Amino acid sequence: MSVFRYAAVVLAVGSLAGVIYAVASGAGQSSVTAQRFVNLQEGAKPHEGFRRAHAKGFCVAGEFLSNGKLAPYSTAQVFQPGKTGFVGRMSIAGTNPTAPDLRSPVRSLALNLGQGDADGWRTAMNTPPVMAVGTPEAFYEQLSALAPDPATGQRNPQRIQAFFASHPETQAFLAWQKSYVPTQSLATERYHSINAFYLLGPKGQRQAVRWAAAPAAGTPAQPVTALNPDDPDALQAEFLARVKQTPAVFDLIFTLADPTDNENDPTVPWPESRPTVVAGQLLIREAQPETNGQCKDINFDPLVLPTGMAATEDPILRARSAAYAESYRRRARESL
Repeated sequence: MSVFRYAAVVLAVGSLAGVIYAVASGAGQSSVTAQRFVNLQEGAKPHEGFRRAHAKGFCVAGEFLSNGKLAPYSTAQVFQPGKTGFVGRMSIAGTNPTAPDLRSPVRSLALNLGQGDADGWRTAMNTPPVMAVGTPEAFYEQLSALAPDPATGQRNPQRIQAFFASHPETQAFLAWQKSYVPTQSLATERYHSINAFYLLGPKGQRQAVRWAAAPAAGTPAQPVTALNPDDPDALQAEFLARVKQTPAVFDLIFTLADPTDNENDPTVPWPESRPTVVAGQLLIREAQPETNGQCKDINFDPLVLPTGMAATEDPILRARSAAYAESYRRRARESL
């Protein structure tokens, strides 16, 4: 696998995390804020009015049907038996709102479930199960290593290799990237929370979890319409056609950590032997272009959590939240 192919993937996933903490620079500290990170991310010619990460996407809507199996672990209303509506967004990674669907190395599903401060839950899930690095500081170092040399305009392979060599925590992400084969539909991908969160139970207990949205049994693996490799909107067109025929259904699967798992490190996959709970199903019944969809103005901040859930101390979570907020501010200003 070439370092340049890896760079494309890791930059796509890295766009999830803004750098919000001070980063070591020589003998002192230089503050790298969310504003400076988004500046770097958007480049000299930003696509005004669009998200700075996952710029290309479309809106979806449907409902989460909870079976109540997660209720012993969390008091959140969304996990009690019943139905919760959602508005969401399916997207590909990158900053270009016209990028070809089939060339993106990362696909995403974001959801806004429930209503109000106490019951609302927002989650942004992605096809990779882990991050390449686990701290904002390391991510900033990574971006620096991948940046083109000002003198040549090209990436420096030696600098990239040196970064990898000094960051062994990238190995799990590299292994996923090497084995990942994109499917022919956004309805047949598996989307991961990547970061861990806590479920807060009715007896005061706290359980660290990660979750994934996985295609439900019986989901047709083949696209419902032939994918045109020259169509930049091929995946979107297939999904819209699919949902017109039948809802896209995902199982929402929670993996329960044990005391040996570090919930604050998003670079380490948890063993497959960990217990899982299928909390219910996500039914996507509607899909439409973002220009006139309900998801356009939603900031899918992963720290918007309902009563009964809480954030871990994973520093990437705070970084994501800060970068999402800065991106939202800029596009809102530009749209006005």
